[in-house]
This record gives sequence, structure tokens and C-alpha cells, in this order.
Amino acid sequence: MTIGGLIAVLVTALGVYLYLKATPYQTEIDHGPAPEAQANPYLAAEYFLRKQGLTVGHANSLDVLPTLDPRQHSLLLFGERYNMTPRQIDQVMNWTRAGGRLLFVAQSLWDDKTGQSNDLLLDRVQLHQSLSKDLKDPPPDLDNDSFPKLTKLYLENEDAPAYASFDTAFHLEDPNNLAQSWANSAKATHMMQLNHGLGSIIVVTDADLWKTPTIGQYDNAWLLWYLTADTSVTLMFNTDHDSLLTLLLRYFPQALVALVALIGLGFWHVGMRSGPLLAPAPKARRQLQEHLRASADFMLRRKGQPHLLQALQQDILRRVRRRHPGFDQLGVAEQWLVLSRLTGQPTRAISQAMSPRPKQRLNNADFSRQVAHLQTLRNAL
Repeated sequence: MTIGGLIAVLVTALGVYLYLKATPYQTEIDHGPAPEAQANPYLAAEYFLRKQGLTVGHANSLDVLPTLDPRQHSLLLFGERYNMTPRQIDQVMNWTRAGGRLLFVAQSLWDDKTGQSNDLLLDRVQLHQSLSKDLKDPPPDLDNDSFPKLTKLYLENEDAPAYASFDTAFHLEDPNNLAQSWANSAKATHMMQLNHGLGSIIVVTDADLWKTPTIGQYDNAWLLWYLTADTSVTLMFNTDHDSLLTLLLRYFPQALVALVALIGLGFWHVGMRSGPLLAPAPKARRQLQEHLRASADFMLRRKGQPHLLQALQQDILRRVRRRHPGFDQLGVAEQWLVLSRLTGQPTRAISQAMSPRPKQRLNNADFSRQVAHLQTLRNAL
């Protein structure tokens, strides 16, 4: 038997053994909530209302309000409303007055000192929210509630109330007796309903009882259906939108890092000098006259006018000595005569040019004139 055949036999035997020993079974793997449920905490509530035959939609802002027919329509404001403007509150109240059903959550406590709360919509309907711990204890005859933490809603022709799990830490007050109905726990009130024009307003202390999974507890789901029955429903719970930068950081962090690096390289490239701003003049362009002028300017700045004039006079005397031996043994007058004869200049001009200069500084015209006389004498020798 070849090696290939032996391997085939061994693999077949192993497969038969595993088939005989393997025991099939079924199991369920919980992958957690679906992305839709994670993004929408009221998804189960929407499914429940649709199952009851209601049309349910949701919005992220009050911009949709003009498109909603207030007749037979419920607007559920379960999101944050701290950025709600007075103009938007007027729009919501007008929409409700025209026949809409408004359900919202009280979001701020009443401040007796300022006479208002930070919830403009709650102040508009003239209801106050406070902490239940600040209330007085109920009378002894009412303190035997079997379910003190549950909110009871009593209906006509019903022997037992409906139970809902509102947060009992908060309490609603109606100082002007405007509420038409309400629901209480053993110590506090957690839901009130008021008439407003052709519509109605329902205020609750919280909406967590309608989130997943608490909506399945007690009569929470039934209560939501009861408050929105026979209407179309628009749910608004996510009014805080992520900024563009937040979305980019969440979904495109690598692209942002690359963009920042590219911008940094761009600034570095622009800010880096790649060479001198002006190219240096070629050395071949320099002439002897320019070097001499530059040297003279340097000497004038460093040693002054007397030094330059004395240097010209010494150069003239050196040249005269070469052409007239014994020049130094002559008197000054005889030296001026010799210079006059050799240069063709009058002795008066020679005397003015070769006489020692005073220490005071000459003006530019006199200095230029003196230099010109000395250069004429030197060029003539």
C-alpha cells in the first residue's frame, strides 16, 4: 500500500470515529441588544404601540412640528429640553391648543426664591416639581399602602388601579388646581393631565418606565398605550446631536490623524528656509574701484578724516623723494617750490594741500576738495 493510500485510510477511520462519538446539541448565544435597540431606548415601546395599531414615528428636533397635524396626534418629548427657546415653547403650546396631545417629562425643580425653574415648558403649564423627601409623611390611615413605591392610576368602572413604576424621588404640584387627573404613589404625585384648548397636556416625573426592559413591568406598557390611544405618535428623545468633530473622531480617527500630520508638514515646509532670500552677488562682478571705495569708507569710519589725508600726504612725499634726492634736507618753502616744479601746481595750492590739518572735522565739501587736491598732486608725480 502506498503512503497516499495509508493516509486516506487513516483519515477515513478518524472521520468515522468522530462521527460515532460526536453528540449534536443546540444552544443559544446571547449577542446582546441589537444596534437599533442600543441607539433607541424606546424601541420596545414603539413596537408595542405599533402592535396596538398606532402609527409611531420619531424625530430629533421640533422642526417637524409644522408637518404634524395636531388632530388625533400625540407628541412625546422624552429628550433633554434645556436648549428649548421661548419661541419653540410657543409653537408647541399652539400646536397643543389646536388639538394635539402633548406628553413631556418635567426636568427641573421649582425654586421658590426665583419663582421659576430651569424648565421653561414646565413653568408655562404652571406645574411645579419638587423632591418627594421634602414632603410631609402621609396620614397614618393612608400609610398602609401595599405597594408604596408604585404609582396608581384609578379609572372609572374599574375596581383595581393600574400600577406604573415611576421614579418616586420626584413630586408634581398643581398650585393653581389646573390638573384634570393625576396618578400618585403612597407619598407623591408623578403624573398630571391638563386640558389646553382643544388638546391636552400630560406631565410625568420621568419616562424611564417606558424604556427597555422596564416597559414590560407592571402596567407600564398599558399606561403608555392609554395615554396615546386613538392617535398617531411622534416620539422625540434624542435632541442632542453629535458635532461633526465628534463623529469624525468616532468613525474616522485615522483620517483625522493623517490630516493633522499633513497640516503640520505643510506648516513645516512653508516655514523652513530652503535658501537665502537674495542670492549673493557673484564675486566676478566686483571691481577694483568698488574695493577701494569700500576700503576708504571703512578707514573713514574707523580712523576719521585726518588719517586719510595724512596717508595721501605721506604717499606724495614718498614719490617726491624718489624723484628729487635730498628733498628732506630742504626747507619747507624750498620743498613747496620743488613740488610746484614737479607737479605744475602753484605753491599756494601745494601749501594748502600739504599743510597739517586742524583737528576739527571738515564738512563733506571741504573734505572732498582737500582729497581732490592731494590726488592731483600725487597723480602728477
